Amino acid sequence: MPTLVLTPRFTPDAQALWRAAIQLGWSVHRLHKWIVPDELKSLKEPVLYLEGLMSPTLATQFGKELKEPPDDWLPDLPMKYKKRNVSLVSMREARKVKKPLFIKPPNDKSFPALTYWNGEELPDWIPDDANVLVCDVVRWTKEFRCFILDRTPLTLSIYLRDGKPQRACGFECFDEEYLEARDFVVSVLQDKKVPFPRAACLDVGVIKGEGWAVVEQNAVWASGLYGCDPKQVLKALRHA
Repeated sequence: MPTLVLTPRFTPDAQALWRAAIQLGWSVHRLHKWIVPDELKSLKEPVLYLEGLMSPTLATQFGKELKEPPDDWLPDLPMKYKKRNVSLVSMREARKVKKPLFIKPPNDKSFPALTYWNGEELPDWIPDDANVLVCDVVRWTKEFRCFILDRTPLTLSIYLRDGKPQRACGFECFDEEYLEARDFVVSVLQDKKVPFPRAACLDVGVIKGEGWAVVEQNAVWASGLYGCDPKQVLKALRHA
């Protein structure tokens, strides 16, 4: 039987996964510090839900490798799915930008993902050779998160509408837009030219004036639930 392993941080998502795991008959262990006790290193099937820079270190102590999207996954995505220009460049190149662009780290949160009016606004503590994503500035009218296993959507929920988080609204979503979001996710998953790991977390949404598009792909083991069904998330998390 799997054992859900959580970090010392208490978050609503971690608590939701804890309750779901118990309902499924899993064991659950919350680490008390950022070191894995020897007695846990021999767990038969640890399922890790982690966050922060310590995640790779914790996974290594369990003898696990954390799966995350390649830095160039979004830039290499066909234009029909992303509907805006996205480039992978070095921070050195990004700092030379002279116009507003949306700039973010590929997979972590080492600096804020924002629209920067020019490259001089980027934080100076990030090394020049670090990879960053540089994207056209677009307006998302709504955004959805979907957890995926074996190219099949497991659970999907809205998390932003007109830039406003939907958590306060109970992640309210109309049936029609839910089905539209799911249909778009399925269309991307059915394209065998688009690579996906076995377990994936895909964000999609609607760009004003352009239609449905991929926002980004995220690592399942560190992704917020955003109203998704925690029992379904656990199915993906086992393979993340």
